[in-house]
Amino acid sequence: MNVLAIGCHPDDVEIACAGTLAKCVKRGDRVIVCHVSSGNLGHVVIPPDKLRVIRADEAKKAGALAGIEVISGCFNDLEIFDNCKEARDVLVDVIRYADPDMIITHNPDDYMPDHTAVSRLVFDASFAATLPNYTDYKHVFSSPDGAPARLVPIYYMDTLAGVDFQPTEYVDISGEIDLKLRMLECHASQLVWMREHDGIDFADMVKTCSKYRGYQCGAAYAEGFRSCEVYLKCTTRRLLP
Repeated sequence: MNVLAIGCHPDDVEIACAGTLAKCVKRGDRVIVCHVSSGNLGHVVIPPDKLRVIRADEAKKAGALAGIEVISGCFNDLEIFDNCKEARDVLVDVIRYADPDMIITHNPDDYMPDHTAVSRLVFDASFAATLPNYTDYKHVFSSPDGAPARLVPIYYMDTLAGVDFQPTEYVDISGEIDLKLRMLECHASQLVWMREHDGIDFADMVKTCSKYRGYQCGAAYAEGFRSCEVYLKCTTRRLLP
């Protein structure tokens, strides 16, 4: 099975669903992660041009730990809008390249505009990518003569700290929690700064949230998801591991 996770910033997927993606790799899935934004504004001291390179490298290191392919949509922070054809077309290209059986992305009601814009763009692009005659866009990842994508289920990953998010499905990541945290720690430009200057142990918060979701479903650690329940995106199959 092909699994595509589309997050906004380079560490968003590690925060919300890295355990699930690692579990998908273990069962033999091809897993691709796309972060739409470079995360170039995610630091107070490191300038955007330098941070863009650092965060791309951090994301690839994190993905490599779990055998995940990592690609980037290459937009800058706060330059992603849900009514932007250019951004939608980038995601059409990514979706056609990945040919996913399911897509994981941000919840539509998340805490920041870049996240909510990506969620809507993924919803729109997942439909546009299925239209055979929709070809008027730049092909970076897919080939111009490639087949259209299939219409597949979308799963929304947890919000930061689980605020206002009620999962409809859970994945037991008790066996993957240590790997999830190692992947998260690859994003040193974020975690080290927060520990040293803000006094926030972000990895501990992520572990605590995973434990909380575990309490809800009878596991030591878990990740929660909500299915996108619209026409033709529902399924009778269990796709999450």
